Amino acid sequence: MNCVYTYLIGCVIALIGISIISFSGTTMHLNPIGDILSVGAAMVWSFYAVLSKKMGAFGYSVIQTTRRTFFYGILFMIPALYFFDFKWDLYRFSTPAYIFNIFYLGLGASAICFVTWNLAVRILGAIKTSVYIYLAPVVTAVASVIVLHEKITFLSGLGIVLVLGGLLLSEQKKKLFLIRGRKHTENVVE
Repeated sequence: MNCVYTYLIGCVIALIGISIISFSGTTMHLNPIGDILSVGAAMVWSFYAVLSKKMGAFGYSVIQTTRRTFFYGILFMIPALYFFDFKWDLYRFSTPAYIFNIFYLGLGASAICFVTWNLAVRILGAIKTSVYIYLAPVVTAVASVIVLHEKITFLSGLGIVLVLGGLLLSEQKKKLFLIRGRKHTENVVE
């Protein structure tokens, strides 16, 4: 089987697993606005993954790339504040819990995550790094068992197995295909 087809089959299996994890225990309701926003966010993220690889090719460090991304993101989000119920009151910063939440979201959940993402894209490439996003629901399901003491249902377990199997298929078959190709070809360029 062709390496590309095996990779795509692994991705589809992993996506089916993600869907099973996401929708297990809930009834599915279609929400066109939410669905359009989800697809739009996925498309924007794919552009970001490819562009972050290209930005790294210009010789900028990972931190410089992330800093510029955050700067332009904030710059373009400021006009959107006027469309929402945003207030410039500083009383929110008087509570330590709010300050902690802002630092956690700003540094931990945003800055550190974007720096590590950009570093992974630079090392592995945009496509290979993006495939590992499929692990997010698996990590969430496992963390919910550890932190919240939730039970893994049959459907969640099936979804986890499909995600891991799809990832292994998309990565392992590619390696086996390359190894087989080397046996038949004397000069293989990596």
